[in-house]
Amino acid sequence: MSYVTEGKEYSRDGRYLADRITADGHDGFPVEAGRYRLVVSRACPWASRAVIVRRLLGLEPALGMAVAGPVHDERSWSFDLDPGGRDPVLGIERLGEAYLARDPGYDRGITVPAIVDVPTGKVITNDFPRITIDMSTQWTRHHRQGAPDLYPRALRTRIDAVNEAVYQDVNNGVYRAGFAGSQAAYETAYERLFARLDLLSQHLERSRYLVGDMLTEADVRLFTTLVRFDAVYHGHFKCNRRKLAEMPVLWAYARDLFQTPGFGDTVDFDHIKRHYYTVHGDINPTGIVPAGPDLSGWLAPHDRARLGGRPFGDGTPPGPVAPGEAVPPAHTPLSA
Repeated sequence: MSYVTEGKEYSRDGRYLADRITADGHDGFPVEAGRYRLVVSRACPWASRAVIVRRLLGLEPALGMAVAGPVHDERSWSFDLDPGGRDPVLGIERLGEAYLARDPGYDRGITVPAIVDVPTGKVITNDFPRITIDMSTQWTRHHRQGAPDLYPRALRTRIDAVNEAVYQDVNNGVYRAGFAGSQAAYETAYERLFARLDLLSQHLERSRYLVGDMLTEADVRLFTTLVRFDAVYHGHFKCNRRKLAEMPVLWAYARDLFQTPGFGDTVDFDHIKRHYYTVHGDINPTGIVPAGPDLSGWLAPHDRARLGGRPFGDGTPPGPVAPGEAVPPAHTPLSA
């Protein structure tokens, strides 16, 4: 499987299945507890957004979650973590089966996150930016008591603007650097990435969160890239001006989020490293997975509370991780 096109810059395929699961069911898919299954991989930053938002909002009882293994091939993500190699609810071995159930001629990326309609076994959507927004705005009757408002109406214009800049230069920017097919394309992506990180650092030096005084969708989206930075993007994707741990403001911000319930307790560093270093064979042909970095720094004090802000606004932190959904202790510093 090739990710780099020689001589060209990387361009992400943005053709997603865009049906929505909504409160009024206007696309034919009404919000309904137990009907849908969220399929993720903890390796994937786009899927990790959905894992975090689902946990922060307390949607576990209403929206079940299937966790695919960290390594996939041309045929798609597989459920090799489950007994017998099948998801126990969908009964399939590979996520691709749910895509083909919807469209036998499906020829686009078989990506996570995806939400599958359990009764039909068909993928409804893999539109990752919309999935988390709809969790906040359409699944409200299933939110836990004390759930934060991650997409408050009064801040949506600002959140959307931050999200777009972060997506272009950071979330997708690391891929544009890592999958660049020419020196010029790589350097352009590299410069944009670090210019944006510098701007974010300047803002976060005086503000605990990206928008307003509490956690929002914007923080979730930046976090999933930052938490992978030193483990993967710094070396594997050649984003090596500095490690995250060498950028004081962003490193403290990332630690603040990691230590917040709902963020760090969803992160599986083993899956992250095994995915990138194993799947991207044209970048890392040996398939060797690095032993480092040392993860203990994620638990160091961050001193971000001095900037004020209330992580959950008028709400409360989520409770313990749902049974069966905990990250293996060997894959996270939180068990140390």
